[in-house]
Amino acid sequence: MNRFDRIYALHRLLSAASLPVPRRRIEEQLECSRATAKRIIEAMRLFLDAPIEYDKARNGYYYAPSERKYELPGLWFKADELLALLTAQQLLHGLQPGLLDDHLAPLHRRIERILQAEHLGYSEAGHRVRILGMAKRKADTIHFATVATALLRRRQLRIAYHGRAQPETTERHLSPQRLMHYRDNWYLDAWCHLRRALRSFSLDRIRAARVEETDAKEIPDAELDVHFAGSYGIFAGPPMHTAVLRFTAERARWVASEEWHPKQQGRCLPDGRYELSLPYGDPRELIMDILKYGPDVEVMAPDDLRAAVAECLRVACERYRDARDGAQSKSPGQ
Repeated sequence: MNRFDRIYALHRLLSAASLPVPRRRIEEQLECSRATAKRIIEAMRLFLDAPIEYDKARNGYYYAPSERKYELPGLWFKADELLALLTAQQLLHGLQPGLLDDHLAPLHRRIERILQAEHLGYSEAGHRVRILGMAKRKADTIHFATVATALLRRRQLRIAYHGRAQPETTERHLSPQRLMHYRDNWYLDAWCHLRRALRSFSLDRIRAARVEETDAKEIPDAELDVHFAGSYGIFAGPPMHTAVLRFTAERARWVASEEWHPKQQGRCLPDGRYELSLPYGDPRELIMDILKYGPDVEVMAPDDLRAAVAECLRVACERYRDARDGAQSKSPGQ
């Protein structure tokens, strides 16, 4: 334990104690000798204005009572907490490059200086932590900040929105409820005053955003959970069906450890296969997830979902067959 950690540890020890802390306990907690403990106490008194008093009768130290609880000035964390903060910042940068970078830069530099002074490998987070984004969409960081401001201040939001299924941009008046990061993309769950219903908006499709001074309409968490989290994937609404999927024994050990839905149920079959049951409403995203397992999964129920997956596979097979037949029909030199 270095000097920095000992100051932090002593502060936590004195802050949590209701009685003077015996000198021997301080030495044990700080993993140091009596002389080192005294030097730490004197340094805190002298340089950090710590109101540390000594109780001769109990041979212990305590913080002198005052109207405001004493806190260490500036930024004080243990080494592992500082490294965790740097890692979290790197994760955030990986999720959305540029997001809050300007705001977090002063904090980042200060943490780096502390870790550098303590020789704690401050430069490792940048190239030891990697985020691999698949099918990530680029959201404008300015719009993200505006949306987050409205969300946290509980204000209404005006946006210009161009949905992928819509031919033109529309103006939406929203009461933001939650921000969600799902499959490498950001979404805003909000009450849409135009549609008079809950809707999800992909942040990469927002073309302009403005925070209003009007208070946002509040939707209870339970209602949000039922609407947005009850069904499968990004598609909202109550679940209407239950999908029953059977995976081959080769894929069973992977699928058994995956969570497709919070209310899924799974069981291992006697022949080594794995059966997964889960609720869904809109089948589009579920079909995409089923198809990525190719021949290693079979839809057992319901019949409509089984037929939809079979049709997707049939069309794919026809497309590959047409491409193969076309290549074989060409003679050399053509």
